[in-house]
Amino acid sequence: MLAQSEITRLKNRIARWFSIYFPNYKDVYGNVGAVSGLMVLKVAPLPEDIVKLGVDGVNRIWRDAKVRGVGLKRAKTLVTAAEHSIGSREAQEAARVELKILLADYEMQTAREAELMALIEEKITEVPYVDKLLEIRGVGLKTVVGFVAEVGDITRFDDPKQLQKLAGYAIVKNESGKHKGESHISYRGRKRLRYVLYEAAVSVVSHSPEFRSIHQYYTTREKNPLKKMQSMIAVACKLIRVFYLILQTGTTYDAAKLMGDIRRPVAA
Repeated sequence: MLAQSEITRLKNRIARWFSIYFPNYKDVYGNVGAVSGLMVLKVAPLPEDIVKLGVDGVNRIWRDAKVRGVGLKRAKTLVTAAEHSIGSREAQEAARVELKILLADYEMQTAREAELMALIEEKITEVPYVDKLLEIRGVGLKTVVGFVAEVGDITRFDDPKQLQKLAGYAIVKNESGKHKGESHISYRGRKRLRYVLYEAAVSVVSHSPEFRSIHQYYTTREKNPLKKMQSMIAVACKLIRVFYLILQTGTTYDAAKLMGDIRRPVAA
């Protein structure tokens, strides 16, 4: 989605601004798009501005906006980070203007994305069985929209392996003459679809007990354990098969069946 790409670009530019003028900000907020942090920066862009605002001033901004989950403790952490900032102090007025423009653009793009997602949410329900995908814990509207937008009509695919190939997740062997290397994914496919599926894999492993268990199995099994990245790709490929089955047949997602598909060694 174009709006999401622009938001990502702006986040990167804002992160770069922080690395120059307020590197300590990341100690308070890991996410540059954190709402409570951006609220303060709109009023007090530079560390010295935050110090002047003080703990009570920062907390007042959040109280007036009725932001939950933040208070005096977070305000004190932010002010302390500003007091110990190691950022550049050169061209401060230009730095203030630059951040003001970046935050205004970011706010506009996020509002545009919200409007677009509301319209898409109405349209996406017209796709048969798409509501069943949202029943999977960790699979959200953005994932479903991204998947459907890239794949299109699911009925044009004969099996999930074709979708795997479309995403660039097809397994290929590294062979040349007599040399046989390790197998790897092709990466020859739709980059955006590959990204959507990988992000979905990360999300389901975080929020779905069954996918978390599968990830743990892949990375700890005695024979051929996978590295974390390899396991996430394997989970993404499993999601492809789950999405394909649901959209093709309308079947309801079954966590128990998913777990049953894992072939574990039988104890002697």
